[in-house]
Amino acid sequence: MKRLLGIVVLLAGLGVGASTLWGSSTATVDRIVDGDTIVVSGETVRLLEVDTPETKKPGTPVQCYGPEATAHMKQLLPPGTRVRLEDDREKEDRYKRHLAYVYRVDDGLFVNAELVKSGYAEVKIYSPNDRHERDLRPLETAARSEKLGRWGACP
Repeated sequence: MKRLLGIVVLLAGLGVGASTLWGSSTATVDRIVDGDTIVVSGETVRLLEVDTPETKKPGTPVQCYGPEATAHMKQLLPPGTRVRLEDDREKEDRYKRHLAYVYRVDDGLFVNAELVKSGYAEVKIYSPNDRHERDLRPLETAARSEKLGRWGACP
């Protein structure tokens, strides 16, 4: 028991567990960066398995339906919204953004799926993070066939 306590104290001193966003946790939305990236509790979070048209990527022009995707995300997750974040296998991308599936706490809305279902995002898998691919692919197929969002607005 003494040894376990010593390890816990050592890890706390090293800052292990300093980020409250690892695993499955709740946090508060600070702001929206774009259609698939948010800042929660001071950390940048990139939504897993979805990709919205670019609006902020350096050297890339604003893409068709990018501003609409960002506006929709702002409606879904205004500042102060409580969210639950779920990790998959990889925790960060090459830009050091936290990777997560995002759920609104108040009603359980799976935000990643909502973006796909409404035609604001397409499914984008960066292996090995693929936990919800089977659920998301049919939503994209339906949005495309119904010409929802970007699928009806962009060439």
